[in-house]
Amino acid sequence: MTSQSQGIQQLLQAEKRAKDKLEEAKKRKGREEKRTKPEAIAEIDHYRLQREKEFRNKQTNVMGSQGNLSAKIEEQTTETIRNLTGSYHKNTESVMKKLLSMICDINPEIHPNFRNAV
Repeated sequence: MTSQSQGIQQLLQAEKRAKDKLEEAKKRKGREEKRTKPEAIAEIDHYRLQREKEFRNKQTNVMGSQGNLSAKIEEQTTETIRNLTGSYHKNTESVMKKLLSMICDINPEIHPNFRNAV
């Protein structure tokens, strides 16, 4: 029986040593996390700043090209308006003469469907 109680004592001692080792490992892990957390945060912040800088550069490139596109469209619109205005001023007089001649120059004629009653 003593060998059994001695074996139980050894098991209990081994269990206690295992618990102590687990506790020590947990403490080490906690210390390691506390030590490396600021480093990880700094690395994350650096990465975030780098990606934001790349994003701003791409955004500037895209928006810049859109700005150029907008300027081109505005220039084309101005040119089109200038052409239409020139065409209007050029043709206004001839159109007015045509309209007036159609209204004022009356040529009385007998309609082709009119039948002579005589």
